[in-house]
This record gives sequence, structure tokens and C-alpha cells, in this order.
Amino acid sequence: MMKRAIVMALASAALMFNVASRADETVNKNWPSPIHDNPVYSKFMLDRLEVRDTKEGNMKYFEGQAYIGTDLNKLWLKSEGSVVKNTTEDADLEALYSRAVAPYWDVQVGMRHDFSVNNQPSRDWAAFALKGLAPYFFDVDASAYVGSNGRTAARLSAEYDLLFTQRLILTPQFEGNLYGKKDPARGLGSGLSDVEFGLRLRYEIRREFAPYIGVVWARKYGGTADMARSEGIPVEDTQVVVGVRSWW
Repeated sequence: MMKRAIVMALASAALMFNVASRADETVNKNWPSPIHDNPVYSKFMLDRLEVRDTKEGNMKYFEGQAYIGTDLNKLWLKSEGSVVKNTTEDADLEALYSRAVAPYWDVQVGMRHDFSVNNQPSRDWAAFALKGLAPYFFDVDASAYVGSNGRTAARLSAEYDLLFTQRLILTPQFEGNLYGKKDPARGLGSGLSDVEFGLRLRYEIRREFAPYIGVVWARKYGGTADMARSEGIPVEDTQVVVGVRSWW
């Protein structure tokens, strides 16, 4: 009797399992497509498109970046440049693979190209960067570069958004550049080359579009300043700026 009861119990369990499996198959066929939890994002940010009143005349300046990828892995493009009296004074482009390594922080690796402008030769660099939000929401971008002939460079930029209202925002900004060895062909000395402090007040008509006004203080140092003086270029300048910030 005991043996017969065990056999019947096992048979009943097998039957129930088979019925449940078929029910699951029927339900599964009716389920919607699975949720994609690793979608691809893209964004283009024109951080600064502005006109500056400088000692050399009106300067048109741009700085922008774009990315495409997932939460963990992205391709980043960064570029900035300036035009004075219809002559391009400076322009560069970076293409970087970006990997998220911590909340709000990415490590980036790629290449930077300094374009040949104003009779200056172009330069190519291997680029390494750490980009993210520091405590208290400071937006930080720290980069190191290695070029040919033993050239090295570093760039640090940081900014912070101070909200007066949900639309009126004041943004202090800093950028500094250093070079490991002098590069007379591009007017650069070794050590600290230049720094720039900016203060911009923008009004977000929409989140994606914000005109602004501001002031920028720029200063060259060391060998870079000496080369600028020899060319009759000001080494220090305070500039009034008017521009627009946009993204999509």
C-alpha cells in the first residue's frame, strides 16, 4: 500500500508539473516584449557659443561635446576653438571611449587633435581623462595628454551651477592648461601655460536653450607669456561675453 501511494503521489506531481509548464508556455507567448534595461542614449551639448570683447578685437568662441552609448559605455566627442578677426586662433577635437567606473564618474581614453591654424602646425595626442561630478555638484573634467617627441600636457576644467531661480543660473567656471615641454611653433612654453576664470549668468527660456551674459578673466604664464609678449599679444585680459547655451 505504501509503495502504491508513493507511485501515485509521484505520478500526480509529474502531471501537475506538466500542466503548469504548458500553462507557463501559453502565458509566455502572450507576454509583451521584454523591457530593454540597457538602451542607447545620445546627446549634443553646445556649452558655449559666444562673442567676447577682447583687447585684440571681438573673439568668437565655441565649446561643445556630444556622446552616444549606454549607461556604462559611451563614445564622447569634445571640441573647442576661437576665431579673432576672421582668423582661427585655436581649435581642437577629442574622440574618447568613456566607461562609467563609479556613480557620476567616467574614465575616458582616446585621441586629441590640435588643428593647424594661423600658420601653426597640428599636434596629435593620446588622451586620458576623468570626468564627473565632485562633491557639492562641481562638474570636473581632468585630462592628461601624451604626444610625439616627448610632449605631455594636462588640462583641468571645473564649473558649478548656482541657482537663483529654476531658470536664472549663475555659473562660475575655471580652466587651466599645462605643458611638459615648450613648443615654440605653437607659442607654448613649459609649465603652466594659461588659466581662465569665467562668470556667466544665463536664463533658461527652455531647459534646452539659454542665452547668457558674463565676464571672463584670462592670463598667460611662464614661457607662453614671454612668447606672447614678443608677438605683441596681450598676456592678460578681462572680457565681456554674450552667448547662448543649448543642448538636444
